[in-house]
Formats: sequence, C-alpha cells, structure tokens
Amino acid sequence: MLDRLQPPIVLAPLAGGPSTPALVAAVCEAGAFGFLASGYLRPAALAEQLAELRSLTRRPFGVNLFIPAPRPADPATYAPYVEEIGRWAGARGLPVGEPWFDDDAYTEKLDLLIRDPAPVVSFTFGMPDAEAVGRLHDAGSEVWVTVTTPSEAAIAVAGGADALVLQGTEAGGHRGSFSDDDSRPGYSTLSLLQLLAGTPRPLVAAGGLMSGAGIAAALAAGARAAQLGTAFLLCPEAGTAAPHRAALRRGDVPTKVTRAFTGRAARGIVNEFMAEHDAAAVSAYPEIHHVTQPLRRQARADGDAAAINLWAGEAYALARELPAAELVRVLATELADAA
Repeated sequence: MLDRLQPPIVLAPLAGGPSTPALVAAVCEAGAFGFLASGYLRPAALAEQLAELRSLTRRPFGVNLFIPAPRPADPATYAPYVEEIGRWAGARGLPVGEPWFDDDAYTEKLDLLIRDPAPVVSFTFGMPDAEAVGRLHDAGSEVWVTVTTPSEAAIAVAGGADALVLQGTEAGGHRGSFSDDDSRPGYSTLSLLQLLAGTPRPLVAAGGLMSGAGIAAALAAGARAAQLGTAFLLCPEAGTAAPHRAALRRGDVPTKVTRAFTGRAARGIVNEFMAEHDAAAVSAYPEIHHVTQPLRRQARADGDAAAINLWAGEAYALARELPAAELVRVLATELADAA
C-alpha cells in the first residue's frame, strides 16, 4: 500500500467523533490514505460507516481497531478518583457514568472486517494475536500496528505486522502504547525513526506533523509516509465538536499528557477539568472513560470546553481550517517545495 501512496500522507484514525466517512473519503479522493476510526462505535454503526465510506470513494482506505486491555483494573485503584469526579460533576450539574470494563466489541468488529475487508486494518493499544493477523491477511488486508517504543516495534515485526506506525510523544490523543505503565520512557517521533531505521518493515511517522516541511523531515529520517491527525481536526468534514474547534483556533494554550479523562495516557489542550484532576488521575481504561463519558457528552452539547477532552498534538496551533482535499493538496505542495 505504502509503495503506491502519493502523496505519502495518511489521515490518522480520530476516534470519538472527529472521524467521519466524509473526512476519510475526501482525503482518499485527494490521493492520500485515510483511516476510519472504529473506537467507541458499536459494530452496527461501524458497518453503516463503512457502507457510507464505500459510497463516497472507491479508493483504498483503512480501519483502525483498539486492542482491548487484558484484564479489568482493580476497583480499589480507581474508586477514590471516581468519587472525586462525581463530586466535581455534581457541583456543576453534569452527569457521570459507572466504571465498567469492556473490550470495545473488538471480536465483533474484527469479524466484520473479515467479512467486509478493508485494504488496511491498523491497531492501537497493542499487537493482535497470530490468529487475527492470519485471518486479516487471508482476507486480503494489510496489518499496521501503532508502536511507541523499539521493544513494541520488535513485537509487531515478530507478530507479522506489514507496517509500523511510529507514534511519538508529540502526538495528540491517546498514546498507542501496548501498556499504560507510568514507568515507560517516551520517545519523540524523530527519535523513534532514527532508532528503528533498520527495521524490516515500512515505517509511518506520527506525532507533531502539521506541514509539508514536517513531513519532509520525517521522510528524510526514514519514514515511508507521515500520519497526521490534529492537522485535520479543523476540516469541515471532520466531526470535531464546536468547543473543541474553538480551542484549536485559539492556539495559545499548552498541551499535556493526562489520564484524567479516560484512565489512559492521552495528549490534549489543558483545560479546567485536566488541571483539576490530572494529579489524582489513575491508569484504569476503559473504566474511567465510562465514568467521564456522560459529563463530556453533556459538556459538548453545552459548548463547554472546560469539561471535555480537547485532544491535540503539541503543534496544534498550526492547524488550518481548510477542506480536507485542499489541505492534502497544500501539504503535498509544501512537501515538494521542501524536498
């Protein structure tokens, strides 16, 4: 797939709302490669979005799946944090949910993509097992795996991944790491590219890339393509919520990696919720995600940016409010000028 990709630009999967069939189709029709995010969708909703996407483009595209956590978190580790969130939300009249564990319908979504294959299926939060990789290969799909460390890259190569998406610490949204362990070192995109230059799989750079010059730098360091997510959040085709768009346009507030919203490390623009709860946040995903999901949904409806996850990469101030196809063309022109 990557050998035929021109320009070498990949739309990242943007789970939780920004990912739409219209956005993916526009990127693909412009000659780049787009991923449809399946995270948080029920299998029936994913099937509907796949059908819509295929009605909008005949070009190749990918679908991203979340690898589920191996086991539920210990309730004793997150109970005090859940109580803190409940008090904070109650004082503001915002609803909260119950902490519970699920696998994001992983098996059902995987079965759907075996029956209705996509050219590429990518994975975040871990490496699919050998059976899943084999089934996808038999269905004609390439398997791409998001990695954040050299050790994860080695696991992905050994497990049969066709390409590695190297996600640096600059990236917005959830860290794609196989484990949410606090002690894990963080690598920048450029560091990962240099460390993994000899890897016998194509590398896709992800994290902090917002311009053609940035893409050129990643390609010069050994990437076959660059994956951009934050750069597309202001496109009209994206499902980015209005308060999230407003925060992106502002561009003057720093980002930080936090577990406050979902119980898993993710980078977003600092707001009241993050500042208030980051210190007490614990690693418990998806349990904390389910606790905060109702309050975040209500805050989005209310236009309240103080209580929602404003996922964004470090360079989000460079985001451009352009139609997706136009943005791809601008990036390709900038890349050609920088080459």
